[in-house]
Amino acid sequence: MSLAARCPACGTTFRVHTAQLAAKGGKVRCGKCAAVFNGVSALLEGEAAAPAESALEEPSAEATAAPDGGLLRPARRSQHGSAWGVAALLAALALAGQAMLHNRTEMALLWPWAQPHLAATCDLLGCQLRLPHRPDLLSIESSDIQSDHARERLIVLNAVVRNRAPFAQEYPALELTLTDERDYAVLRRVLLPADYLRAPPAAGRAQGIAGGAEAVLRMHLENRGPHAVGYRLYLFFP
Repeated sequence: MSLAARCPACGTTFRVHTAQLAAKGGKVRCGKCAAVFNGVSALLEGEAAAPAESALEEPSAEATAAPDGGLLRPARRSQHGSAWGVAALLAALALAGQAMLHNRTEMALLWPWAQPHLAATCDLLGCQLRLPHRPDLLSIESSDIQSDHARERLIVLNAVVRNRAPFAQEYPALELTLTDERDYAVLRRVLLPADYLRAPPAAGRAQGIAGGAEAVLRMHLENRGPHAVGYRLYLFFP
């Protein structure tokens, strides 16, 4: 049975059940001011049979009796808890989406079946699903520079890049440095895949270097700097 009791210290009205009064010998603690009082003697006359809502005099002081130790705690508003739950769920979904976008390349590599879904998501969000780029698993197997005898001040760079990974990788960028007799740099150029892969077309570049395969690169470069006798060639990903 739901009864109503008023705290003699602060005057706050609470709902209380007969089972709670019997469990602690009638003693209860006010959840607002923490005063301990006899709940039986604090019952409001004429309100025991009233609906639970009518037993509360002030909406701001609405409370419910707690089952632990007779402690009366203010009732929590369920709508506030629901709002916090929805907000927490939305925040978790947003964080999961950010993690997915940031690690989309690795996810596509680990779970190939998810690649179409990741690509569709990127199309919606305006991002790009790129191939992996692990420079530590790429190596320049061989390279050389030759003069173009038909055209002065033109050189030809040949290089073989090997992908030692078991998966396809993007074509890397190449940094070419021409040096003089003292090994000082006289010319430095960064060559992107679009610079040295004129054939195959862009569709071929998008497929990258297959796992365990080699890419043979050949490009013509104009050399208008001082006379060079040596070179250095590195690969990297911007």
